[in-house]
Parts: sequence; structure tokens; C-alpha cells
Amino acid sequence: MKTVRVAGIAFTAAAALSLAACSSGESSSPAAGSSSMAPPSSMSSPAMSSGVTTDADVFGPACSQLPQGNSPGSLDSMGPEPVASAASTNPLLTKLVAAVKATNLVDTLNSQQAITVFAPADSAFDKLGDAKFSELAKNPSELAPILQYHVLAQRYDAKGLQAAGSVRTLNTDGGPVKIEGTGDSMTVNGAKVLCGNIPTKNATVFVIDTVLTPGTNQ
Repeated sequence: MKTVRVAGIAFTAAAALSLAACSSGESSSPAAGSSSMAPPSSMSSPAMSSGVTTDADVFGPACSQLPQGNSPGSLDSMGPEPVASAASTNPLLTKLVAAVKATNLVDTLNSQQAITVFAPADSAFDKLGDAKFSELAKNPSELAPILQYHVLAQRYDAKGLQAAGSVRTLNTDGGPVKIEGTGDSMTVNGAKVLCGNIPTKNATVFVIDTVLTPGTNQ
């Protein structure tokens, strides 16, 4: 994930994304600042797995920072919850959650059937600085295409992403996202995966160390 010029994503930013067609095969290229988040055409193989993971599939150096057992934010507690609700309890994603709430995306993300979310950790937003983060939180039209660039209209696990090598996000104008490495060395457009394969009810989540920048891998 290349460092983004804007500051704010989440899973305190703003963007009305309509992921309503996420599970369909329709192609769409939302313009910057657009409220539409219709999915692009799938680039996956017909033989690809469902992308659904379990607690046993989780990997990455930051996974140990998650609460244990049934505590809020633990794998056991997040698993049955839709992605935005699950993220709201994850201690690694407090700034992303603030952004999602600021953009009224909670219900939109929770209503999707099968998506993949590259979720910038708090440390990723810290790289942008508080001033930039606050600026973007107040500018939905700037933040929308960045938020879109962190969501895939299809559900992938790590193996599926690695097999694909390159995947399209809901921000089709931003270009494909490149997947490299495996395990603890896995990267998404250069951003390190801090904790991957996190299962939620409707999404597989990959916590990353950098906010992705649309257009950096075209």
C-alpha cells in the first residue's frame, strides 16, 4: 500500500459509497467523489475458493495484539459480526472506524454479501499526520475514491489474492492492486499485511500498514 496523499479511511473520513451491487457481476468505474461503489468486472478465476476464512487461517505480526477469547475485538467476537461492526471493536482500526462512521458507511459495508477489505491500521493513518487526516475527514469527495480503493467486490483469502496476483478494487480508475509475497512477507501494493485472513460475517479483512494510493500501480 503506497502512502496516500489523503488522510482518512476506515473501516474519520467521508464518502457515501453505494456497495449495493457488490455481489453482482456488473462493471462500474465510479468517478472521484462519486457516491457510487458498484463493483468492477471480476478478475478472478472461476475455480477460485469462496475466500471465507477461520480463526486458524489468521496470520501476521500484529495478530497477537488482538484481544483474546471472547473479548470485544477478538477473533471469536468479530467472526459472527458484519465487517463494519466487527472493525468497530478491533483495537488496530480505531481511525478507520472513525472514518467509516463519519461517512455513514457502516450500514453500507455491513449489508454486503462477500467482500474483501484492506484495512489501514491506526499506524497507517499516523503516517499521514493528524492535520491531513482531519482535512480528509471533512472532504468526502476527496476521500471517496480512496475508500473505494480499499474494498474488493469479491471475497478473497490470502491464497486467493496471491493466486490472482493483481485485483481490481471498487475504484476501477485507480488501477489494479498488486499482491506480492506470502505469509508474513505478503504485501498489497507494497503495504505490509500486519494481520491477514481475519474472518467476519461478510468479509475477509487484511490489516495493512499504509493507506493505499489510487493510481500507483497502473
